[in-house]
Amino acid sequence: MLGSTHGTLTTDPRPAQVVACGERSAPAVHSTATAPGTGAALDVSGRPLHTDVPDLDRFFRPQSVAVIGASDAEGRPNSGITRQLIAWAERVGARLHPVHPTRPSVYGIPCSPSVSDLPEQVDLAVLLVADPLPVVEELAEAKVKFAVAFASGFAETGQEGALAQTRLAAAVERSGIRLLGPNTNLNAFENFRDDLTGPAIALITQSGHQGRPVFTLQELGIRLSHWAPTGNEADLETADFLSYFADRPEVGAIACYVEGLKDGRSFLLAADHAARRGVPVVAVKVGRTETGARTAASHTGKLTGADTVVDAAMRQFGVIRVDGLDELQDTAALLARARTPQADGVVVYSISGGTGAHFADLATEAGLHLPTLSDERQRALHEWIPEYLNVANPVDNGGHPVGDWRGRRIIDSILDDPEVGVLICPITGPFPPMSDRLAQDLVDAAERTDKLVCVVWGSPVGTEDAYRTTLLGSSRVATFRTFANCIGAVRAYLDHHRFTRDYVSPFTDAPRTPSPSFRKAQSLMRPGRQLSEHAAKQLLRAYGIRVPREQLVTSAAAAVRAAGLVGYPVVMKASGAHLGHKTELGLVKVGLTSASQVRDAYRELTDIARYEGVELDGVLVCQMVEKGVEMVVGVTPDPLFGPTVTVGLGGVLVEVLRDAAVRVPPFGEDQARAMLRELRGHALLQGVRGAPPADVDALVEVVLRVQRMALELGDNLAELDINPLMVLPRGQGAVALDALAVCH
Repeated sequence: MLGSTHGTLTTDPRPAQVVACGERSAPAVHSTATAPGTGAALDVSGRPLHTDVPDLDRFFRPQSVAVIGASDAEGRPNSGITRQLIAWAERVGARLHPVHPTRPSVYGIPCSPSVSDLPEQVDLAVLLVADPLPVVEELAEAKVKFAVAFASGFAETGQEGALAQTRLAAAVERSGIRLLGPNTNLNAFENFRDDLTGPAIALITQSGHQGRPVFTLQELGIRLSHWAPTGNEADLETADFLSYFADRPEVGAIACYVEGLKDGRSFLLAADHAARRGVPVVAVKVGRTETGARTAASHTGKLTGADTVVDAAMRQFGVIRVDGLDELQDTAALLARARTPQADGVVVYSISGGTGAHFADLATEAGLHLPTLSDERQRALHEWIPEYLNVANPVDNGGHPVGDWRGRRIIDSILDDPEVGVLICPITGPFPPMSDRLAQDLVDAAERTDKLVCVVWGSPVGTEDAYRTTLLGSSRVATFRTFANCIGAVRAYLDHHRFTRDYVSPFTDAPRTPSPSFRKAQSLMRPGRQLSEHAAKQLLRAYGIRVPREQLVTSAAAAVRAAGLVGYPVVMKASGAHLGHKTELGLVKVGLTSASQVRDAYRELTDIARYEGVELDGVLVCQMVEKGVEMVVGVTPDPLFGPTVTVGLGGVLVEVLRDAAVRVPPFGEDQARAMLRELRGHALLQGVRGAPPADVDALVEVVLRVQRMALELGDNLAELDINPLMVLPRGQGAVALDALAVCH
């Protein structure tokens, strides 16, 4: 039987503005500002603010290489690999030392019987052995810097293989060696063309075959500088190579094929490093579907993470995610070589009105800005194009002039428009001599401008001289084979430069010590338990999040007194740990306007709870808050990235519409506002059908405060759900009407 304790009336004025920024948290919260013995800056969760970029120069350009298990026996796989490594060592100027216990020489090169017998300290050891684990300690004693393990049979094969990989990773960590693999291949030692110039693409793949299309871009004249086939990533991972490549002056873009991320936080730090350097990162990340995720795990033995979280995390840090390898090729090639845009306007120049209209529709739908050319510009174009043709944008020339200078003058005039940053010319098929002259005029015009000139060569053949020689021979024209890839790459190009222009690292101002709110919250946490609504709201109040005036009571008489203090009308709700969906159980009463209604409601709520076998800590008598937009804000753990913050339409709509946006801490106010713009129901916050605009500033503030909770409470907070968060009209704030919190 409930007693007669009255409880305490609480009011919460709208809190002051807060800036919540920082790293995702670890299970324990530390207050130190540096890592012991390292001097590295730590965030509020006790984890480094920045990752160390490994010096991989000696991996890609070693002075000496040892091949463990080298062979020249006819027909053996190791023999072919040894030959390739000998050729690669010659190209990079490295001394190669074969190692084999029974061979005096391999391909005429003197052979050492063991690692300890090597004639010099080596930078890189390539392990052509079935089990690399026994070799690791020998390499450590020989002070080898890097090693590559080709062997398979590790985490990609299941639980037993995963245990073997764990043992290998532990041995590598003890040794101080940096290991590539296992389950990798020879892609790092490919023959890269050295006759190509300009910014290069650096390639990272977990599956060697999936990088082959990007590697063959060299045949189209696009330079590649590095290829890192990371395999199972027992040690060196995608993030290590991402950070390293971002610092290389020759790298214009980084292309990635990712099956699973070894560590979500390391990836974010590396992506942040690339964003601060302004280096574009384009990635195919498999696992969008359950089938894809399952297949990826079987291949590399890694967590793929919830795809919506992966997508949001990549977007936060400027990683351009594409779906196909053809998109990876085209987008990386454009971003590597194109100069900084001078304007975001795109003009479509076409020899056919139908082609121009079709392309313009697709481009506009994809979010590209196609400005209408000025009247003055249109008059100038009509000097060379018949008056009856539309030149507003798209520009229809009716057939590119072939016999004189007019075609080049048209292109130059478009590029001279200050609103134009990109010119795209779809050529749907070869039509000599017009298509030949058009291609040459576009190439010549591109040479005199810093603006981007793109061509879509639509011929299915691709053997035409205008394509193979004129267009592909130009380092200034970006040539595509499909409308979709061209539009996607141009959008990525403009988005990337907008992103890096305004980018501020969220790690810069990350808090170093827990806030006073954290100390208040610690006393409210109940490890391993779900908090009651009343306790969950106290947790919110500790972080300055506004809740209604309310009182927890344990008798009908106390409920009547509380209603008088709170002010009619009131809402009454049962409150107890492990009590989730109260409305479905009839444990919420709304719009009570008299003492008799309150008294009856109290009795009904406690009777229902007793019948349902629900243990209560009391009944909440709450201020009734109306006339706002119902939202949901919460914290959910992700196995790859840790705590994530979600915001979306709340109330009953959260389960019906599933309209939500997610971010991985740390993030700042700009990302919080971007989350709201992503919502399909964003217009509700602006005011629809006569409703006033909602207090978006207050909503953003709540999102940032919830992020602070996620950062500081970390894995101690298993789940947080504020639903509904009533966002009142502009200037009136936001109130958390209900909350659920689960502690680890």
